[in-house]
Amino acid sequence: MSTRKRSQTHERLLDFAYDAIIQKGFAATSIEELVEAAGITKSGFFYHFKDKNDLARQLLERYLAESEIVLDQLEVRARELHDDPLHAFLIFLKLYSEMVRDMIAQHPGCIVSTLTYQDRLFDETVVRLNREGMLAWRARFLRWLEEIVPVHPPRVAVDISDLADQMTVIADGSIIMQRALADPSILERQAMLHRSMVRRLFLDN
Repeated sequence: MSTRKRSQTHERLLDFAYDAIIQKGFAATSIEELVEAAGITKSGFFYHFKDKNDLARQLLERYLAESEIVLDQLEVRARELHDDPLHAFLIFLKLYSEMVRDMIAQHPGCIVSTLTYQDRLFDETVVRLNREGMLAWRARFLRWLEEIVPVHPPRVAVDISDLADQMTVIADGSIIMQRALADPSILERQAMLHRSMVRRLFLDN
């Protein structure tokens, strides 16, 4: 098998696994269904992954890397559009809300949430990666809020670490609600509500 074909098969397996796990969870996703979807043998699966734990690790690594790239791109764009850190952050939140509207239509779930709920199925490496991913998101937003506070002191007392976490809380909580209520617009609406709250917190009008 050529290197290119191996890489394509590897990515297809990750794609199939991501969709299946989002829909029904990790434990309910079998190796058999993945190899059937990919059109390979079971030994072919084990060529790419040592076991299901390795599959979870690679899925998580890919998701976190892609998320960082997307958030970096949104941040660069927002900062290009405004020099003030608060207004740039508000632009970022608007861009984010538009992005998740399109994202949810394609992938109505979150691999981080799914793996967190079933963390007893995985080794410490997967659990650690998941935790480090969340901490990286906190650090990203905390750095930005630390730029904002000296320029725009908050109108009420607020722990900016908690405020930094709120983006993740809103995203994962909204995904749960929109799945339970079959309403794909919840995440976008909650993201925009968070933006309004941040604006009122730091601006007088």
